[in-house]
Amino acid sequence: MNLSALTALSPLDGRYEKKLATLRPIASEFGYMHRRVQVEITWFLALSQAGFEEFPPIAAADRDYLLGLVSGFGEADAQAIKDIEKTTNHDVKAVEYWIKDKLKGRPALENASEFVHFACTSEDINNTSHALQLQAARDQVVLPALQEVIARLRQLAHQHADVPMLSRTHGQTASPTTVGKELANVVARLQQAARNIAAVAILAKMNGAVGNYNAHLAAWPEFDWEAFSRKVIESPLPEGLGLVFQPYSIQIEPHDYMAELFDAVARANTILVDLSRDVWGYISLGYFKQKLKEGEIGSSTMPHKVNPIDFENAEGNLGLANALLRHLAEKLPVSRWQRDLTDSTVLRNLGVALGYSVLAYNALLTGLNKLELNADTVAADLDNAWEVLAEPIQTVMRRYGIQGAYEALKAVTRGKTVSSSDLHGLIQGLDIPEQVKAQLLALTPGSYTGKAIELARRI
Repeated sequence: MNLSALTALSPLDGRYEKKLATLRPIASEFGYMHRRVQVEITWFLALSQAGFEEFPPIAAADRDYLLGLVSGFGEADAQAIKDIEKTTNHDVKAVEYWIKDKLKGRPALENASEFVHFACTSEDINNTSHALQLQAARDQVVLPALQEVIARLRQLAHQHADVPMLSRTHGQTASPTTVGKELANVVARLQQAARNIAAVAILAKMNGAVGNYNAHLAAWPEFDWEAFSRKVIESPLPEGLGLVFQPYSIQIEPHDYMAELFDAVARANTILVDLSRDVWGYISLGYFKQKLKEGEIGSSTMPHKVNPIDFENAEGNLGLANALLRHLAEKLPVSRWQRDLTDSTVLRNLGVALGYSVLAYNALLTGLNKLELNADTVAADLDNAWEVLAEPIQTVMRRYGIQGAYEALKAVTRGKTVSSSDLHGLIQGLDIPEQVKAQLLALTPGSYTGKAIELARRI
């Protein structure tokens, strides 16, 4: 059976393949190989500038050629590496041999070919490649997709800032808010979550087999290899890798930053699960309608249905993403002694975890763009909940020293259907200033929203 969108084992490469086109070149096996080539060539070029007599500086034309191997890396190159791996049965060694083969026919480079992968353990290449993948995936795909969701929520928060809405705590009627304020709450949470994702330092190490520069110092004992490694890792592209130097490691970089990053993405995803379920509920209440799409079917048997499928899709994919992200965060920082291989196969699923996240963000954005406020339903629901004004009335009564204020309102409202006349009769009998009494009589569930409008517009 040929591999296709229909036969792919993962829906990320099947049903949802087109929706993840921006992530695939970064987080796939191709993306991993591409970064390995980038790291090997960056290290090779840096060695040529280190001042070693045995490895003189590379001419500008040869340097441009090598950088072109990185910028022009394509699927045919990746396949050539995979073909070499069939013989080596070692993926990093296959990259090294592929690069050495590309040096043939250029005498200066061919003479220096043994400096490809010089003093490196495979993990020097792998950890830096994963770091480059994660940095690109975060900055170019994950955060932009999340920011689109935040931007749309902010638009909706401003648009509906002054639309009063009944709150529900414990599923029961509660002090009114506004539609915009409830969306602003999510915006504020997601903004912090996005800042946390962006703030994670992406670390990398290039320090040899067990993190001590053993082989490096055997070759050049007097050379400051730690400073050199830091420069390669932290210098901007293309002279370096543009990452953050990790000075302490075993054979592998400890992966603590990965756990921090995955936890941060999972936190944002949890907020979005909360949003998905809440919007689903508001659609069920009739607070929101969904724009119809020509030809779309909601049920195979019930023609009237317009299901909240985008929010359901998002919730499901966010759950899948977080299951993977949390396993990654818990497993990757754990390694037996100086190295075991349990992280290797797990790390190949970075793109899967992030892929489900991005898929969910796209579904949420689609769903948010289809929402239409049903203002009449929102207003009617609020107008049937005059009991929520028990709170301001008893609070004002307390201000003026009326004993048993809470208990008096409880007796009038708890577990009962309350009308405006019920409350107005109570207010009329209160011994409070007439101006204050008039303010209470003028109060409606729709006007009792506190600072909600201001807070929604301020986000």
